[in-house]
Amino acid sequence: MKPISMATPVICSLMFVGSCASPLPASFDAAKYDKMSCVELNVAIGTVADEMSATAIARGKVVHTNIPDWLWGGQRVASTVAARQSAKIERLRQQEAAIVAARRSRC
Repeated sequence: MKPISMATPVICSLMFVGSCASPLPASFDAAKYDKMSCVELNVAIGTVADEMSATAIARGKVVHTNIPDWLWGGQRVASTVAARQSAKIERLRQQEAAIVAARRSRC
């Protein structure tokens, strides 16, 4: 029973990092960036960049985690979490591209 009790924190932390609830919607409204001022667009780019960086760091931590072989499904959970983080980074890149396009046309 000792291995199971040791595995609980690892599983819980992986599930917490890659939870199903995403802070970002599946899509974003690019039209809202057309209504923003230059200062607001700069702040939005900084916010997206910060979130992208934090997500990339979290993905790297999950990918480089040493998961023991006796932990059933642990590798599958880690790869699922990494895939979710990659999808989130891709959405953030698209959002950043929309902000940059709006800033380029306005500022």
